[in-house]
Amino acid sequence: MAPNTPSRHADLLIAAAAAVGFASKGIFAKLLYARGWDFESVLTVRAIVALPIVWAWALWRDGLTSIRRVPLTAAAGVAAAGALCYCVGALLNFYALTLIAAGVERVLLFSYPSMVVMLHALLNRRAPTRRVLAAVALTYAGILMVVGGSDLATLRDNAFGAGLVLLCALTFALYYLASDRWTALAGSAPFTVIALTSATVMLLLVAAIRHGDVATLKGGGAEALLMAGLVLFATVMPMLLMTEGVRRLGAQRSAIVSTIGPPATLLMGALFLGERLTPPQWSGALLILAGIVVLQSQRTRAS
Repeated sequence: MAPNTPSRHADLLIAAAAAVGFASKGIFAKLLYARGWDFESVLTVRAIVALPIVWAWALWRDGLTSIRRVPLTAAAGVAAAGALCYCVGALLNFYALTLIAAGVERVLLFSYPSMVVMLHALLNRRAPTRRVLAAVALTYAGILMVVGGSDLATLRDNAFGAGLVLLCALTFALYYLASDRWTALAGSAPFTVIALTSATVMLLLVAAIRHGDVATLKGGGAEALLMAGLVLFATVMPMLLMTEGVRRLGAQRSAIVSTIGPPATLLMGALFLGERLTPPQWSGALLILAGIVVLQSQRTRAS
């Protein structure tokens, strides 16, 4: 056991670093908003800059042949999932970040595991266990408290933005189900690159239709550094680390480690954006995290 301990610690650190990287997305986005960027430009430029890096990673890892060998039906399914999650869901998510705190957004986004469980139950026509239902109830009770269920004024202020994040979480849950179905046929690297390519094309089309042109990097060095942080630290790096973490720890353990993401966003929001949650909102965040841990541990036992 002792010789394996440092290796296991390294595996946990890789999964944790991925979670913290993803958790910083809202911080970088809000800092760019404060410098005059709109949410569509932030999202589109991020996709344009990140896509070549992801392609380079996929080609280095698996080669072009593996991407060419993906069956047409699988490629179409992956492309649709990518457009839904990384284009439609991301637009909803980045718009919501203009309305609510980054910490609230991240906590609400973590409702997606409960959605995955309920969608699995519907698709398989099998009722969830009482333990799972209790975890789902914990999650949604926490969501109500985070949005401001104990304060009607806070609830009104957060309701629309929170609704957008929950819709984004639903697209993420559907993407997760698509990955369950298509990854075995496509492979993990081709799945990722096809999904992100599809989403980037859709984002460019949206930009062209809505604005007549494609968003470009604007501003000075500070904006360029923030965008680089959003692309590298909050998008590409955590994606690659998450892939490695899942390989080393398995999907279930990696998912449990990823629950450090919302607290990390809350901490970064306080440090860099001056965001503060009320005690009831903190209680709600803890309920959501408790629900996630119960759901993931249940799935681990089932596996």
